[in-house]
Amino acid sequence: MRPIALILGASGRFSKNMTTQLEAAGWETRAFDRATQNMKEAAWDVDVIVNGANPRYPLWKTEVLPFTHQVIEAAKQTGATVLLPGNNYCFGPDMPPVIGPNTRQRATNELGLIRIEMERLYKTSGVRTILLRAGDFVDTSASGNWFDLIMVKKLAKGKLVYPGKTDVPHAWAYLPDMARAAVQLLEMREKLNTYEDISFPGYTWTGNQMGKALTSLTNHEVRIKSFDWWMMKLSKPVWPMAKHLLEMRYLWDVPHWMERTRFDELLPHFQATPESEALEKAISHLPALQPSNIRRPNPQIRAA
Repeated sequence: MRPIALILGASGRFSKNMTTQLEAAGWETRAFDRATQNMKEAAWDVDVIVNGANPRYPLWKTEVLPFTHQVIEAAKQTGATVLLPGNNYCFGPDMPPVIGPNTRQRATNELGLIRIEMERLYKTSGVRTILLRAGDFVDTSASGNWFDLIMVKKLAKGKLVYPGKTDVPHAWAYLPDMARAAVQLLEMREKLNTYEDISFPGYTWTGNQMGKALTSLTNHEVRIKSFDWWMMKLSKPVWPMAKHLLEMRYLWDVPHWMERTRFDELLPHFQATPESEALEKAISHLPALQPSNIRRPNPQIRAA
């Protein structure tokens, strides 16, 4: 029998990629409909629960932790392993540059504190949990993240809108690779610790490096323009999302990348997509940048 995965947040960018990679690996996937289904009933015979559900920031305070309890209770009932995508919100603005499973979680802002408590609940639940932590996402289609919604929106006009200091290393994850690695970890789940906090290495790019790589890929000069944070501040009183985007702004100015020791220990033969290929696919959906207009050089953009 094929293993079964229940996909939470099935329409989201992480869960879509997980569904694709799980099915390619021979799994059966089932999308959970929060509006019509009961979590325990939906999970009663599954092997894995992929928790890619991610409400909008203003809803985190009321939804994230109650939903976490539901997932844990469903996993306890069935013995399912929970796969959880992690982020770097837990560590706060004084975080060290290298992020790994032993990095102290010192965030004091609302979103960071919610993530800290969510991870604590999984860690102390006794439920087999794989938390795969990664930086910001790049994907093969528009998915509402910083990269496609803000940064490369004006790329056809030769602009890369960057939210922070352009010489600071920043952690990135190519979602098809992250999902592929997650499937490989799930397939060895019985051999893992009950709770695994694993950093996904991904890529480490500065804004300057990204700008140079995009210049090479598009065959025209890409200029870096600073993101207008002042507009975010002005909209804060009338747009609840602005408050939370501002509280996470520090991630663009504090150098950080993902520690890879545990990942390499578990998946020593994992082959990541070459950086230039991932970046090419991440911009290929833009209307003015169809694949025929994109050069195929091999720019190496990893931070030294």
